[in-house]
Amino acid sequence: MDSLKPYYIRSIHQWAVDNGHTPHVLVDANKPGVNVPDDYVKDGEIVLNVHPQAVASLDLGNEWLMFLARFAGRSYQVEVPVYAVRAVFARENGQGMTFPEVAADLSEVPIRPPRPDMTHSLLRKGPVLRVVK
Repeated sequence: MDSLKPYYIRSIHQWAVDNGHTPHVLVDANKPGVNVPDDYVKDGEIVLNVHPQAVASLDLGNEWLMFLARFAGRSYQVEVPVYAVRAVFARENGQGMTFPEVAADLSEVPIRPPRPDMTHSLLRKGPVLRVVK
């Protein structure tokens, strides 16, 4: 039977977006398989803004949360196994859900699905304007 956790993550994410809030996830950055920028990890945790306007190629799957984002102007492909998500909530009011900590069995770490590196094609620095005479 599938875990309810990815379904809770998706539903709270959608609820936050539908109500004009900014969905965030709290991630245990020390869990195996977590790929986040180390410079932003504090006390083994990182809070990630997962609003559709803040990220590209957002995939809230049953085993992985994956998206492209910019940190200090640099593109980064973020990959988080669902078991590493500690909470999902709206930034504006803190409403959401926390999850109990579960010890990861390394033999059960989900295999990261193949995904092309899209950081250059999807995250541009901004629009390019040219003078037309």
